[in-house]
Amino acid sequence: MERKNNILISTENLWKTYQLGGQEVNALCEATFTISQGEFVAIMGPSGSGKSTLMNILGCLDTPTKGNYYLRGKLVSTLDDNELAYIRNNEIGFVFQVFNLLARATAFHNVELPLIYKGTQKKVREEKTHKALEMVEMSDRMNHRPSELSGGERQRVAIARALVNEPSLLLADEPTGNLDSKTGLEIINLFRKIHSQGNTLIVVTHEREIAENAHRIIFLKDGRIIKEERKGE
Repeated sequence: MERKNNILISTENLWKTYQLGGQEVNALCEATFTISQGEFVAIMGPSGSGKSTLMNILGCLDTPTKGNYYLRGKLVSTLDDNELAYIRNNEIGFVFQVFNLLARATAFHNVELPLIYKGTQKKVREEKTHKALEMVEMSDRMNHRPSELSGGERQRVAIARALVNEPSLLLADEPTGNLDSKTGLEIINLFRKIHSQGNTLIVVTHEREIAENAHRIIFLKDGRIIKEERKGE
């Protein structure tokens, strides 16, 4: 089943239920919303509100217990493992609180890795890697290893790695959580720059000052969407 319009993400009545100690725990309840191509959206809520659960579903890392999730018009629950792997590797870029960089590899090689796994030709790999590092203003540090980089620089490398496959969607889960406030602001300004170039961006955060950089904020509490705010409203 497909839907065709400028909507990139559409969810209908998403639930995620876990069995803990013989009891059912609802991590996500009746989540319904849409995100259009080119939007910058923040998902905000306290710890335990269901933010990361929702992010994992949107990133095709997990499946809802019930409800429908459409990505680019396709009902995700109907896709097989190969199709889901293709989406994760090509359509979605992930940025996490933990940088997940290879300690012995240079910034350049860390960013290049997704293209190597994809089997991209060397010349194309190098061009795309240089472009991604340039976008995050790390070209002059590309031969440094993570131990030689600051926390903010490591996160920039992680963002470049997420962008190198030119994904349709960039998902960032608490991307400033391990950074001081000044460096965190620099990373958010970088996200704004990335968004200004036409990328769709979803940032999960519990910090209001981070969320306010988005054009729309979806608020979660106890697994439910309790309200939405749009910039200027």
